[in-house]
Amino acid sequence: MAAETSTLDPAIEARINELVNARVNDALKEQFASLTSNPVAKKSEERTGPKRLALVASKGSLDMAYPPLILATSAAAMGWEVGIFFTFYGLDILNRNKVGNLKVAPLANPAMPAPIGNIPVPNFIGAIPGMTSIATSMMQGWMNRAKMPAVTELLDVARDSGVNLFACTTTMGVMRVKNEDIIEGAQFAGAAAFLDYASEANVSLFI
Repeated sequence: MAAETSTLDPAIEARINELVNARVNDALKEQFASLTSNPVAKKSEERTGPKRLALVASKGSLDMAYPPLILATSAAAMGWEVGIFFTFYGLDILNRNKVGNLKVAPLANPAMPAPIGNIPVPNFIGAIPGMTSIATSMMQGWMNRAKMPAVTELLDVARDSGVNLFACTTTMGVMRVKNEDIIEGAQFAGAAAFLDYASEANVSLFI
């Protein structure tokens, strides 16, 4: 016995298709509306000011103090908005008691000790007492010959250029650094506050 087949009235079928399509379109519109109302998406779309650079300075040696400050002052000179978050040992760069006495560690530093002429110097030489002072003096000499300003002078340039200097409050608590130990003009911020600042950055760098 052949199975009975039923055909749907073309008018009813057309109406069903119309309702399905309308429902799908409504769902797509709702999804699009929820995406465009997302505050994070709107934040990035609505930002129309200057470009923003967010830097994290995590190391407090002399050789690692220069990169974030040079990048920050260069970006500020280009009209960018800049913020540097000094955390853990990087906080030493903002510590008025330490910033003038930053060192270069020759031990476990692949680039140190520097070669004498074209003759490489074995890295274990860095373990000899007094090598840290020698390496630091060498770097200071390089910077002087290149007419590079000292770290303290770069900090002054950064502040005068409007660079935001953020001292990590968590690091301050861990390392028992007091507010009065931080150089004048710096701000105090936790990780959440800096992340909010960095969320609108065009460029973010960890140094």
